[in-house]
Amino acid sequence: MLDVVYHVLVTFVTLAVMFGPLERAFPAYQNQPVLRARFRLDLAFFVSQQLCFGYAVMAVLTWLHAHASALPFAGVRAQFGSQPFLLRVVEVVMLGDLLAYWGHRLQHRIDLLWRFHAVHHSARHLDWLAAHREHPLDALYTQALLNLPMILTGFTLDGAAGIVVFRAAWAVFIHANVRIELGPLGWIFGSPQLHHLHHERSRETYNFGNLSPWTDLLFGTHRAARAAPPELGLVDPFPETFRGMMLEPLLGARHGSPADTAPSVEFVTK
Repeated sequence: MLDVVYHVLVTFVTLAVMFGPLERAFPAYQNQPVLRARFRLDLAFFVSQQLCFGYAVMAVLTWLHAHASALPFAGVRAQFGSQPFLLRVVEVVMLGDLLAYWGHRLQHRIDLLWRFHAVHHSARHLDWLAAHREHPLDALYTQALLNLPMILTGFTLDGAAGIVVFRAAWAVFIHANVRIELGPLGWIFGSPQLHHLHHERSRETYNFGNLSPWTDLLFGTHRAARAAPPELGLVDPFPETFRGMMLEPLLGARHGSPADTAPSVEFVTK
């Protein structure tokens, strides 16, 4: 038990040290406090993810990887495995991005998927901790799409570990309360300001790409973010408790909730 608690504390401190100074130095929302509204709610999601949800998702993906060899893809696996390692990495990353992009668009289009995805979009303040507000079934859906190319092509778990860790770190970064211009790298990796625009207070939104903006550029859903969106979150009422957010998507019911009374924030516009 102590080992588990130690893991959670080390992970929390590591992420706070990595992203906390960036949020203070380059804030997108300038007077957003560290202990902003619903901080404890997102902390509950973080702890639950570290203690339970993350392990459950990885267990399912590991099981799928172990049993994928029974599928009739031996020829594809052999051809894929004969390619240079870096080329295989690029291929599985781009295919994963493509599947996740269309899966993400479906999450905003299909009511059943949106019910689970809305948990993530219910955040009215973005920072590195808000990235962990995610229903476990929604996380499983996204991770299955991202990792399906690796599973089907037989990409080894050891080879995939670096990809998974980098994706996870970048997902935290793009939710952070940070506005940083990436320059030419912005054509390869999505920036926080692009993803902040995705979280504007509307189900109809833009910038669905997971890691890179190339899918949004290709399919016409890319929008440059000249300023941080003034309102984040959902239009419809949504539970504002951990228990409510876990149950609401399963029940399919809407629960009214009082308006967030957090202080307003100033937005960086240039």
